[in-house]
Amino acid sequence: MLLPALATATYAAASASETNPETGTESQSVQPPDGVGMEVVTVLGSGCPAGSAKVTPSDDGEGFTVTFDKYLAWGGGDAPPTEFRKNCQLNVRVKHPENYTYAVVGISSRGFAHVEAGASAVRRTSYYFQGSSETRSVTHTIEGPSNRSWRLNDRIPRDERVYKPCGEDRNLNINTEVRVSAGDSEQPSFIAVESANANAAYHLAWRRC
Repeated sequence: MLLPALATATYAAASASETNPETGTESQSVQPPDGVGMEVVTVLGSGCPAGSAKVTPSDDGEGFTVTFDKYLAWGGGDAPPTEFRKNCQLNVRVKHPENYTYAVVGISSRGFAHVEAGASAVRRTSYYFQGSSETRSVTHTIEGPSNRSWRLNDRIPRDERVYKPCGEDRNLNINTEVRVSAGDSEQPSFIAVESANANAAYHLAWRRC
C-alpha cells in the first residue's frame, strides 16, 4: 500500500485563457490537436542505463510516462562514493501541427526512500527546449528519519510555463536527478524512483499559435 506522500502539490489542467508571451495577447488553451506524435531521441544517464527506462506517450497527446528499473542513489555507510547521485536525461521530439504549441504543466513521480536521521535525499527535475535559456525546475527534499513510499505531483504555475516557440523545431530536454546527503549518519540512506507502475509522468497543455 502506498504510504502518504512526503510532499504534494495539486495538479490542475491548464487555464482556459493565457497570455501569449510572443504577442502579449490572450490565447486559448485547447484540446491536443490531431496528429500529435512523440519520439524519444535519447535516454542517457547513470540512473537510466541502456534498457532500464521505458518512455510511453499517452494516446490523447496530453503527455507521456517514464518507467525506470534502476534509478537509485545511496550514500553513507559502505556506499561507494560514486553512488550518492544518479541522473537521467530525456530528449523528446513532440510532433504536432505547425499552428499549435505546447508547454509542460505538470510533473508527477513516485518511488521509495529510506533516509537515516541526520541525512537527506533530494529529487529534482528540470526541463527546457533545445536552444532556449529558459529552464524550469522543481525540487523536493526528504529529511531523515524516514522510511516510506513517496509520491509527488507538481503543477507548474501559469506564469512560469514555457511554451515551445511557434514555428520552430525544438526538442524537449528533461533532466532529472536523485541525490543522497549522508550528513552525520553512519548508516546508508537511499532514494529510488521506481514502482510497479509508471513512476514519472509529464503533462502537457496545448494552444494555438
